Amino acid sequence: MKIADASLINVHAILPASRVNGPGNRMVIFFQGCSRGCAGCFNPDTHSFEIRRLCSPQDILSARRNNIEGITVSGGEPFMQPIGLLKLLKGARELNLTSVVYTGFRIEELDGTCSACLPFIDVLVDGGYEDALRETTLLARGSTNQRIHILSGRYSEADFYMPGKVEVVIDSNGVVTETGFSRIELRN
Repeated sequence: MKIADASLINVHAILPASRVNGPGNRMVIFFQGCSRGCAGCFNPDTHSFEIRRLCSPQDILSARRNNIEGITVSGGEPFMQPIGLLKLLKGARELNLTSVVYTGFRIEELDGTCSACLPFIDVLVDGGYEDALRETTLLARGSTNQRIHILSGRYSEADFYMPGKVEVVIDSNGVVTETGFSRIELRN
């Protein structure tokens, strides 16, 4: 489904704080919509392009907590909403927040508005998820074919070894959210 205002982001979910989706305490924004179809994808609920929740980049960033070091953008596929992504990344940079972006595309495939995002990304993790190549270390990527591109001097690859592979968050309404780079089975 096409969004009339391309600067808005079709958001699947926003995790206010995470310590396993990149270095430090990060706000995680999951974009809605992906046509890549990676077998074994961690986030199949993000594939549909139906409108889930439209947010402006400014509204997303204004909802951040004070102790947030940066944002992590995942999906779905963030580069399938390049104008909204670019505005979000520029807004984060203006606030001196770091930016980590996960994409199924290879960096060499990005052009136009997608490549215009690169100067505003501190770290890009690229490549489609491959279940047979699942990452078994604490490195913050899903599979070993995914590459970590350090695009600024704000981080090194060593910063991408996380304290764990998965994080379970229970919000004040009792909603349970699993995030990270592994699947666990939650039982009621």
